[in-house]
Amino acid sequence: MGREFARAALDAGHAVVATGRDTDAVAEAVGESENLLVAELDVTKLDDAESAAQAAVDRFGRIDVLVNNAGISYKGFFEEMTTEEIKHQLEVNFFGQLYVTRAVLPVMRDQRSGHIIAISSGAGLSGFGFSSAYAASKHALEGWMDALHDEVAPVGIDTTIVNPGWFRTTLTSAESMPFTEPAIDDYDERRAEQMEWWNEQGGQQPNDPARLAEALVEIAGEDDPPRRFIAGEDAIELAEETIDRLQNQIDAYRELSTSMAYDA
Repeated sequence: MGREFARAALDAGHAVVATGRDTDAVAEAVGESENLLVAELDVTKLDDAESAAQAAVDRFGRIDVLVNNAGISYKGFFEEMTTEEIKHQLEVNFFGQLYVTRAVLPVMRDQRSGHIIAISSGAGLSGFGFSSAYAASKHALEGWMDALHDEVAPVGIDTTIVNPGWFRTTLTSAESMPFTEPAIDDYDERRAEQMEWWNEQGGQQPNDPARLAEALVEIAGEDDPPRRFIAGEDAIELAEETIDRLQNQIDAYRELSTSMAYDA
């Protein structure tokens, strides 16, 4: 996705700072442009985030839009996952976005303008088995972004949470989607089914990252961008199912739920 985001922004005439741990790989993926700066960034390192933000200002004078996109997706049942795996999941998907945003916010505050776009997931709308740590990282991200909006909107900064559906990216690669080691016999059958399913998904996803990139360029150019953008027909279906499930649960226990006040 990051490659397509950078290309779409460049094609639209914008200046772009494309970042990654391997700057040679980033440069090769994005291509050459006078409006492009490639900067080294490991999102788990605050110093890297601050250096990348400073490089952006040094080169282009300002930062108008931040797209937080780095991610990893550990697969496995919670009981089998190590604490280290769960911490790393949160370090990349949640704290990584915090670090980069913390580095960029002073620039946007001084400008009294800016737009922070956080790439979440369908897992930020609804958790699902074999991805509990991933869902935790995306739910944490969304809670933080909701609250951040209220903190930064008064100084002219917009925020948008993006919930992509199933896009054809490299998220299903071994590097981006590591499996936890089997440890509990009770999960053997379901684990095998899950691993087979996930291993078959690469190249089968229905949505095109280039089209999402074009949509984000459009949204970033709006005077009043959405606080949330659901990307893909499958993501809309999931969002609507989540809304329906929540409404059903509210209705089922409305009488009990509304009986909590002190007696007059």
